[in-house]
Amino acid sequence: MEEIIDKRQTLADIKTGEYCVVVSITGHGSFRHRLMEMGFVRGEKVRVIRNAPLRDPIEYEIMQGHVSLRRVEAERVEVVPIDTEIAGNYMFHGTITEETDRIIGRVGKKIRVALVGNPNCGKTSFFNHATGMREKVGNYSGVTVDSKTGYFKYKDYTIELADLPGTYSLTEYTPEELYVREYITEQRPDLVLNIADASNLERNLFLTTQLIDMNVPMVMALNMYDELEKNGDKLDIATLSELFGFPIVPTVSSRGKGIEEVMENIVNVYENLEGYTKHVHVNYGQDLEKSIEAIKQVLRKDPRLSSEYSTRYLAIELLAGDKNIIELIGRYDNAEEARRVASEQRALIERQYKEDAGTIVAGAKYGFIRGALLETFTIGKDKSKQPAYSVDRILTHKWLGFPILIFFLWFMFQMTFTLGAYPQEWLEMLFSWLGGCADRFLPDGIVKDLLVDGIIAGVGGVCSFLPNILILFFFISVLEDTGYMARAAFIMDKLMHRMGLHGKSFIPYIIGFGCSVPAIMATRTLENKKDRILTIITVPFMSCSARLPVYLLLISAFFTKHQGLVLTSIYLLGIVMAVVTSLIVKKVSFKNERDQFVMELPPYRIPTFRNAVIHMWDKSVQYLKKMGTVILVATVIIWALEYFPRHSPEIDRYTAQIESLAGDSSVDEESREEQIRQLELDRSACQIENSYIGRFGKFVAPVFAPLGFDWQMGVSIITGFAAKEIVVSSMGVLYHSDAEADENSSALQRSIREHKWQSGPNVGKPVFTPVVAYGFMVFILLYFPCVAAIAAIKKEAGTKWMVFTIFYTTTVAWIAAFIIHLFA
Repeated sequence: MEEIIDKRQTLADIKTGEYCVVVSITGHGSFRHRLMEMGFVRGEKVRVIRNAPLRDPIEYEIMQGHVSLRRVEAERVEVVPIDTEIAGNYMFHGTITEETDRIIGRVGKKIRVALVGNPNCGKTSFFNHATGMREKVGNYSGVTVDSKTGYFKYKDYTIELADLPGTYSLTEYTPEELYVREYITEQRPDLVLNIADASNLERNLFLTTQLIDMNVPMVMALNMYDELEKNGDKLDIATLSELFGFPIVPTVSSRGKGIEEVMENIVNVYENLEGYTKHVHVNYGQDLEKSIEAIKQVLRKDPRLSSEYSTRYLAIELLAGDKNIIELIGRYDNAEEARRVASEQRALIERQYKEDAGTIVAGAKYGFIRGALLETFTIGKDKSKQPAYSVDRILTHKWLGFPILIFFLWFMFQMTFTLGAYPQEWLEMLFSWLGGCADRFLPDGIVKDLLVDGIIAGVGGVCSFLPNILILFFFISVLEDTGYMARAAFIMDKLMHRMGLHGKSFIPYIIGFGCSVPAIMATRTLENKKDRILTIITVPFMSCSARLPVYLLLISAFFTKHQGLVLTSIYLLGIVMAVVTSLIVKKVSFKNERDQFVMELPPYRIPTFRNAVIHMWDKSVQYLKKMGTVILVATVIIWALEYFPRHSPEIDRYTAQIESLAGDSSVDEESREEQIRQLELDRSACQIENSYIGRFGKFVAPVFAPLGFDWQMGVSIITGFAAKEIVVSSMGVLYHSDAEADENSSALQRSIREHKWQSGPNVGKPVFTPVVAYGFMVFILLYFPCVAAIAAIKKEAGTKWMVFTIFYTTTVAWIAAFIIHLFA
């Protein structure tokens, strides 16, 4: 023991490329438990891989996987050299066969199955193949942030498959953990389908041991089994299955391999359990088992509690000091006695082992896992040069990491323009042709005006940007599926940490470039409440794809050169404002709170064409649905408010002048047509100004005037509250021009370039200039998010932060646009 103390160092002291062995973790709470869940337990071997480009965080190899920690967190992990003998390692005690019967909750031809597994284990991919649904698949933690349910027929059964959030364990420290645990204990599915990553068995089986503790019927899908075989590893599945007491089936869910066998085993297990079945428990050793049994005896005194929960599971969690479970038993009759006995047994175990009970239980689980794998698993070849991680030598290189990340972002935006320009032009031509056909063949009247000036001009203007949005989502999908998203967080952590944010916040930010709603939901992967709140209220500054049509419209009209650079500057400005906001809010509301950075770096995987197409297809369907519902309704309302009232003294005066001029034969035909055309334009402008929306626009015009915006721009901004795509739709309705289109310019681009001030000191001058256009894009970037995002913020952060977000973002947008107009 003295020798170990003499050799003890911290993990931060170990040099790149060197190995060491974990002795203990200092501190307590969620950080300590998270490290243990990731494999940092006594006796585990660790290798230092590399430092991030800014020297922090640090990447480590442990349990066949890669995990990154900040240097300050690594200092809390005590280690010794690789050749040091460590006494007191947790032993393998096998399993305990439970002789009592277990009754399945339901019988019949419907099987309710909960899909449970670690992040990155292929759980959602399995779900998609099994159910035929098309849920989003990504190679980083936090893709599945809520449960999704699919139904399908197998033999004579209807199987209900619930895809639960990915989680490393079932403790109390993250929303995912509590959600999965409560789903299993409260919803009581008939079976649990445990998806485990075959390429990282030791850590994945930690969650499996907790499921065994919960005493639920189970089948395991050993996913990514092809990677295990590719490495030359061998696993005795039959022996492992017998040891665990449930069927284990090798699968490759990305290709649908093994799914049929899994379903067969689910049905077989369910049929065997229609009544009673035997089951096993993890044997934690004589000392822990004695304490567990003492607590169980007290819990069993309440028949209501023992009928609703596994008393063994509750006893283990009470012994470990799980606060959520301690609170849960409070509503039962013998709660005080159970808490007292659990406290006594916890103190006894901690005195005996000189560690806290949670660490002891976690260590015993890993002792069981190591022993089980020692009997069944054979390592094929040296894993020190894992090919799935070798590309990190370039992508996270200290000099190349940042430039490569910036290049990827720039390339994504540039391709959004370049590749999307052609189909965008084709769609614009299509809607222009449709508008022309309606104009020629429909009789004059309200129906024609609604169809041509309302629906086709508004919805068509938004629809033409669909190709660009699909391209953006394609690149985001590739970043997710390859595993590069986690590397982006690894590269950015130190920079973002200094700015008040968490490195993992970069993942919701990237998702936010697609849509703010799933980005806000993805903040659940952040364990610390402060980090979640800061990320949630700053995600709206990430420019979602719904804002993209506005940028494409104005950049194409006023910034014909360096389009990709201008668009990139808009996105970077959003990131800067997110950082500034985070610093301010952190100092005001969270000045005494700290965060930790513990993140898995999943192996790189080649993205499948199927996933990319599914991702793009789903987004296109969502986009088209939005255009057929929210945007269509909003467009019709905006058109109606712009169309009515149809008569006023000023409008009637223009109409009389046009009729008089049309019958005046004293004026030559060419001059008469030109004067009539101008009068019609003046009448149209008068009609818009006197319409309901024109009156409203003039009412709010003083708010936007200091920004260089006219009332049409102000109305377009306000209508964007429902959905940001409606901004372009509103502009398509509010801006009119009868001039013939240039061959390289859409009608709306031409209209906004030609639109002039009708009153005020700038009368007759163009409303839109490059400066005003850029200021307008900045306002659209920064002001309040759409209704759906606001609802997501309320759900995840509460009403207080929802209200703050609405007012704060709008204020910031106004100030930023004002500064641009004032000083540009």
